[in-house]
Amino acid sequence: MRAHRSIVLLLCALLGAGLALGCGSEAAPAAAALPVAHVEDGPHDAAVLEMGELGQIRIELLPELAPQTVARFVERSRAGLYDGTTFHRVIPGFMIQGGNPLTLDKDPRNDARDTEDPTVPDEFTDYPQVRGTVSFANTGARNSGKVQFFILQQDQRQLDGHYTAFGHVVEGMDVVDAITALEIDRYGRYGPPDRPYPVDARIEHVRIESADGKVLAPLGANG
Repeated sequence: MRAHRSIVLLLCALLGAGLALGCGSEAAPAAAALPVAHVEDGPHDAAVLEMGELGQIRIELLPELAPQTVARFVERSRAGLYDGTTFHRVIPGFMIQGGNPLTLDKDPRNDARDTEDPTVPDEFTDYPQVRGTVSFANTGARNSGKVQFFILQQDQRQLDGHYTAFGHVVEGMDVVDAITALEIDRYGRYGPPDRPYPVDARIEHVRIESADGKVLAPLGANG
């Protein structure tokens, strides 16, 4: 999560004091200080990730939790900027991470590098980091989320308040599970560690559907 950095450093936390993804110099707020997550009843807009033969992942978007993060994700989705990117970091039993535009080129060595995209302010709440929660990746420092996101395969409540949760999977967790079952280059022999190889987990297209089921029109290449 530097954009892969904090996920990388998550592994050190796995071996040490629990699973703390944010290994930056600034501490995340204590759980008791987090704003309460108020999720409204009724249908929400959704993002549908088309994963080719693997199927689809449908994410219910929750702008009442993280309006700026949802706006960034929707804008990039409608502009086609997630199309063709991959879930380049996959850790079974934990999460799948994707959305980096650098995965679009033919050089796997940069798949986990950070980009020059503008950051989004942290929008932390006490929304639980559990199986199916979708959050923006960050470097561990304050207000460092940009474009990458991750989907939790299993509950990770120690991440509460460290990452901006902006949605949850309502259909397609079987696809998430299938991605974690792909062959993975754990040691970085052909790119960054934990990248699916030789078969990638490519997001062919992301469409945004309004709460009433209408597909929102694509934006121009520049949003």
